[in-house]
Amino acid sequence: MDLNLAPEEEQLVDAVGSLLRRESTPERVRAAEKTGFDSDLWIGLQALGIPSMAASDGQSDAASLFQLALVAEQCGVTLASAPVLEGLVAIRLLARCGEVADDLLASMCSGSAISTISFGSVVAGMPSLVSAGAIADLVIGLDGDELIASRSVPSYLRVENLGCLPLAFRELEVGDRTVLATGSAAMSAFSSATTDWKVLAAAQLVGVSSAALDLGVNYVKSREVFGAPIGTFQTIAHRLADDVTAIDGARLLVQKAGWALDEGRHNGDALASMAWLFASETAVNVTRDALHYHGGYGFTTEYDIQLYFRRAKAYSLIWGDPRSEYRRLADALFTLAGAAK
Repeated sequence: MDLNLAPEEEQLVDAVGSLLRRESTPERVRAAEKTGFDSDLWIGLQALGIPSMAASDGQSDAASLFQLALVAEQCGVTLASAPVLEGLVAIRLLARCGEVADDLLASMCSGSAISTISFGSVVAGMPSLVSAGAIADLVIGLDGDELIASRSVPSYLRVENLGCLPLAFRELEVGDRTVLATGSAAMSAFSSATTDWKVLAAAQLVGVSSAALDLGVNYVKSREVFGAPIGTFQTIAHRLADDVTAIDGARLLVQKAGWALDEGRHNGDALASMAWLFASETAVNVTRDALHYHGGYGFTTEYDIQLYFRRAKAYSLIWGDPRSEYRRLADALFTLAGAAK
């Protein structure tokens, strides 16, 4: 396993990072909090080939999950107010569905529509809370043993949430419905999409952690108490060193999970769960540390660190309850261990 970035992957990181640092500044993030969506940023990302890079265009192959994780991490660094994660996962899912999804896939890749995934269980007449549901034209989810794509006009009215994300309740039974797959094929495709989500969400959280740590380090180097920067105090310095180690570990897990899934390794799903769980925990811990080292300033809206703390808490809950995922991971690990005997 070689996790060193190839030259083209370094160029990808540089290109995406450069765009996001220019177009997703803290000021732009704040301005987008009312809706959770920056349309100008979304246009810029589409011009760069995101999220359409998740599917083959006939001239070039689709980007690997490992490469998409690099993009997701940059989105986390800048708190990008755009449905990149949702679009990447949805396009990969549509690409798995064959000819029946060709028209929808073309629409998503062209940028004429926004797509997302609903992970909630479908109950007749009961909408599910969907990530990017307030802005998505297409929602994909499971309805019994059918994989459904439901297209309808988004409301642009989000449910209030800590991260100011465009969450909204959506129903698969509303709008133009397309059955993408049924039975085991539907279950398999959707399962792969949930695994993709965990890897890319984990990468996004690594980016949040990394940027929050930089904010914390810069602050403790400049804030002085008793004539010395507070960063020289061992209690603070040691905790920040632990945070660096945790972020490196989370990034390694994300990259290993992406590599394993790209290579078809048997432990890819388990690694995806590990990556999401550890990155979620790390993001909350690191952003909390950085916020507290800002003292009372960290809780005010004038300082950027609160943006990262709130996103870390929100991003880590979109997929679901981490406690349930720990149980699923334990089941997967024991199954792998039994198969190895």
